[in-house]
Amino acid sequence: MSVIVTIRVNGDPRKLEELAGADSDRFRSVSEAGKSHGVIAHRFYGSDDGAILVIDEWPDAASFHTFFEEQQPAIGPLMQEVGVTSPPEVTIWRKLETHDEIGWE
Repeated sequence: MSVIVTIRVNGDPRKLEELAGADSDRFRSVSEAGKSHGVIAHRFYGSDDGAILVIDEWPDAASFHTFFEEQQPAIGPLMQEVGVTSPPEVTIWRKLETHDEIGWE
């Protein structure tokens, strides 16, 4: 069963979008590395109060951790450029069997 990975940091969502638009090759390079490690889905979200949230789906936690450690030389500088100054809050989520799912079929 796959896992959802959330990564939350304080930073500037607008700067993140600007950087992604101005230097899409850097973002695409990290995304391609994620694909080679098995990422199923990936998105960035931003809040008006200065938070950036990444939501990924991975086959398992180990695949994510391997990717994330390997890509620190690329991810770290990107995050610094958008004002992130603290370590990311990474959470691994497993699906609970509640029998009331909607979507993801």
